[in-house]
Amino acid sequence: MEKYLLKADAQGKIDVNGQLSPVGYSLSVKEGMGHSFEISIRLLAPRDWLLRRGFEKDAVLISQSGTRIPIYHDGERLHVGDNLSVELSARDDSCLSREDLFRKYPELDGSQVARV
Repeated sequence: MEKYLLKADAQGKIDVNGQLSPVGYSLSVKEGMGHSFEISIRLLAPRDWLLRRGFEKDAVLISQSGTRIPIYHDGERLHVGDNLSVELSARDDSCLSREDLFRKYPELDGSQVARV
């Protein structure tokens, strides 16, 4: 079982080939190697909406703070036979301090500390 320090849900936008749509996403933070943090970003998007916009494997999440984060669909290229809700995700291990973490992801500020 993974040990998460922080979890938060937020609202942003998904950008697929220049076409935007509102989307909810979640952030989970755990301790990384040394003094770093590992941030997992996850969202669900409608398969048909993605396909109509030419989505294949990647898109951009525009976070609540305006940061553009590349997000990816694991596995093969997206097809009509896939699940109706498609999970897109990203990982970030660039935050080396709590200050970095909250500067890059202000949506975590005020989130509950979840020691799982």
